[in-house]
Amino acid sequence: TRVGLAAVPISPGPAAWACRRKEAGMPRTRRIVAGVSNSPGNLPALRHAADLARVYDASLTFVHAWLPSGPEFAAWQFPSDPLVMQWQDDAWQRMWHALDTAFGGLPPDLEAEPLVMRGNPGPVLVGAASRDGDRLVVGAGRRGTFGRFRHGRVSRYCLAHAGCPVIAVPSPALGPGRDP
Repeated sequence: TRVGLAAVPISPGPAAWACRRKEAGMPRTRRIVAGVSNSPGNLPALRHAADLARVYDASLTFVHAWLPSGPEFAAWQFPSDPLVMQWQDDAWQRMWHALDTAFGGLPPDLEAEPLVMRGNPGPVLVGAASRDGDRLVVGAGRRGTFGRFRHGRVSRYCLAHAGCPVIAVPSPALGPGRDP
């Protein structure tokens, strides 16, 4: 059964979700999989995923998907180990930057694992959150009609294709002097 929770309000908080899970008879949540995009709007999703992992006493897996710069076909036709290694290193740098910004590194109070995987973000995240007891947390993308059309593709893909509950956390409305 597919379960999707589009644009879940962050309040009342993860504790309320845990109570609803017990009432609904859903299977135990063993792992939270959080998509990492390295955008400021993704920070609330990362923090919400960590809160859920604490509430459910679950492990936390951060997943960042990457694709080669430039035409993909060139990377497959003419693979260059140094170039692929550079792209992968760049992806790890983006992962660590996002985790440093959100938490100052990996959350020390959680069993947390970072993963960097090559591929399109939607399919990579859905594939990573494929175990029994997984929950997937993604950023819902930018607000507004154009923002949802242009930047909400990953969350829409995950909501449509994941075999586990998906929580799409909306980005805060950012303005001058406001921090996510």
